[in-house]
Amino acid sequence: MPKLSQCKVRFLACLTIVLVAGECLWGQEDSPELIWPELLRHARVQIVWKAKLPIQDQETLEKLFLINNRIYALSSSNYMVCMDRNKGSFMFGKNIAPKGYTVFGFEQYGEGLVLVVGNRLVEIDPASGEELRSMRPVHGITCPAARNSSFFYVAGADARLRVYRAQDRVHLFDIRTENDSPISSVIADDQLVVFATEAGNIVSMLPDQRKQLWKVQAGDSIIGPIIRSEEAIFAASRDTYVYRIDANTGEWTWRYQTAALLDKAPRVTNEVVYQYVHSKGLTAIDKTEGSFMWQVEKGVELLAEANRKAYVITADGELVVMDNHRRGRHYCVNFSSVDRYACNTTDSKMYVADDTGRIMCLEPLQ
Repeated sequence: MPKLSQCKVRFLACLTIVLVAGECLWGQEDSPELIWPELLRHARVQIVWKAKLPIQDQETLEKLFLINNRIYALSSSNYMVCMDRNKGSFMFGKNIAPKGYTVFGFEQYGEGLVLVVGNRLVEIDPASGEELRSMRPVHGITCPAARNSSFFYVAGADARLRVYRAQDRVHLFDIRTENDSPISSVIADDQLVVFATEAGNIVSMLPDQRKQLWKVQAGDSIIGPIIRSEEAIFAASRDTYVYRIDANTGEWTWRYQTAALLDKAPRVTNEVVYQYVHSKGLTAIDKTEGSFMWQVEKGVELLAEANRKAYVITADGELVVMDNHRRGRHYCVNFSSVDRYACNTTDSKMYVADDTGRIMCLEPLQ
């Protein structure tokens, strides 16, 4: 089938997504539910909306991203669908890269959604998917780029953090650590920039010059991305520790030792830090005190929080509901049909899907 025809087929499929307060046209009336109603009732959650994404026979749904009020779904062929995450209404569907290209680093700043496509830093219109501008750094891109109102910060394969003027992409200066360690993560706002390295450095600098404000040394590589929440920086290291660092001074507020090497970044909400620990599960850490709260064996991801309850998906396909107040388990439900999911740290909505493109937005019953 010609490429244009495939695009038309996808577009027509997207137009069939009609989603209002849990009502939906699935495209095929005999399609089974992603999660059966009996299981949802047992889980004490309800459907906000559901849909069938335009995933073709030769591809699968690979990733879900939540950015502000939108959800982005990316297929194995790098076809991206954008939907309103609260209503489930379709916004656009578009091939953003050839099949086989690496696509990562979805972050929105102002009018642009910033992502890395292959070896290019690309800004697209978050409402239409149209490419606004792009650049191709000479030394490649090793982690998601960061941006504030004036600059882009791009980590290259030569262990340099390059600073570009946002308005015209003019390269202004580079910065590196003394040990020339590759950079694994960078975050930025208009007051400071913080980046981390594979040698365990966490460095804060001024946004517009090569002036270091503070530096922390962990025992091993920092697993990106590092997270800023209010006046604190949270980072996971392969030295088995999760760190909370004062963003202004660089002093440790606490560090929490886990039971195994870490290979994923923490998830941070208002009161809790959730850390996946390899081969152990998901651990909840008190955000203020750095103390142990609970662990879900084989837990792999936080779906959402609501009323001091955490909704955790496990590697065995269970939804486990944990009580953050009493620090114990409420109940678990079979979610074995779920292959893909997104982490939501901002509200109570949960987003689950399978690799064929069936997707649901769920929320706890009041």
